[in-house]
Amino acid sequence: MRILFLTQWFQPEPFFKGLPFAKALREKSHDVEVLTGFPNYPGGKVYPGYRVRFYQRDTMDGIAVHRVALYPSHDKSPLRRILNYLSFSLSAFLLGPWLVGKPDVIYVYNLVTLGPPAFLLRFLFGAKVIIDVQDLWPESVANSKMLGNKFAMTVLNGICGWIYRGADRLTVLSPGFKRELIIRGVAPEKIEVSYNWCDEASIAVAASPEGAVKKSEFAGKFVVLFAGAMGLAQGLDTVLDCARLCREPLPAVQFVLIGGGVDRSRLQKRAEKMGLDNVTFLLPRSMDQAYLYTGKPIIMAMRGDAADLVREASAGIVCEPDAPQEMMNAIKLLYEMPGIERHKMGEVGHRYYMDHLSFNQGVNQFERIMMSLLRKAA
Repeated sequence: MRILFLTQWFQPEPFFKGLPFAKALREKSHDVEVLTGFPNYPGGKVYPGYRVRFYQRDTMDGIAVHRVALYPSHDKSPLRRILNYLSFSLSAFLLGPWLVGKPDVIYVYNLVTLGPPAFLLRFLFGAKVIIDVQDLWPESVANSKMLGNKFAMTVLNGICGWIYRGADRLTVLSPGFKRELIIRGVAPEKIEVSYNWCDEASIAVAASPEGAVKKSEFAGKFVVLFAGAMGLAQGLDTVLDCARLCREPLPAVQFVLIGGGVDRSRLQKRAEKMGLDNVTFLLPRSMDQAYLYTGKPIIMAMRGDAADLVREASAGIVCEPDAPQEMMNAIKLLYEMPGIERHKMGEVGHRYYMDHLSFNQGVNQFERIMMSLLRKAA
């Protein structure tokens, strides 16, 4: 089976469904190549050793990687973000058919802007298109405040519906996404839930916080860690407000925020203005954090599928979002819990991950989906 990865982001960007996923499929005797852009995520600056050009071909661990031009940006400017997405989509649309071999399956990562080039390649080569839906558009666009015009949102909603319904198969990261897409008119049999995994090969199971921070950095502290993108949608002001509440009653608690993103600078300045010496910002690091996998208790300040997953796994404490006091109560509960109970909670979460969400299970599921599409076509 010949598989084309059509994705705006790929290694060396911190893309967890990138090179490890491609290599795993190749190890199953499939031919894999990649059509992507020049690395600039999450900072919006092209990585050292690269420059934007018309086309560049790389080989990464034996995988052919075709890079086409895009406008690099990932800041708060709606116009620049739109140009970022559309420029890669246009390059992939115009250049993709001339660069890639004839695929049997096109794996599209997330962005609906990649629908047109994917459908063109399907028309030209007779391939099947799988879209991996990580963010529901246009809701994610609205939440990021990238586009606020009602008419534009209506148009985008129509385009998104057309692309979602036009794919041969959609994979979604939660049952809630599947329910929403069914409401939008996507046939239920075209949607499959596939939970996200991490690259376990690069992670040692964390019996201590060393997967993210060194012990010596916060000796004697009870570390509450956030690792990930710091965008507008993450609501990290709640973490800062919680840190302010924790300063006196829980002086041993240290909040550590690791990552980059469009809101990092503002959050860091706000923490400094608030005098939060119990909050530390660390630079982005390799994607060696997967909360369930690392075997640490989780505080889930969300509703919906993510919260249900933590409850089902018995892997942590769920609290209301945007509620600093409730977050503090959850932290206090874990802080006062005997260490052996916290360890047990983390281990239960790790076992749940291995049984239901692991990298191998995810790769096998995607291979099964791809093969089923080809058998159906045959």
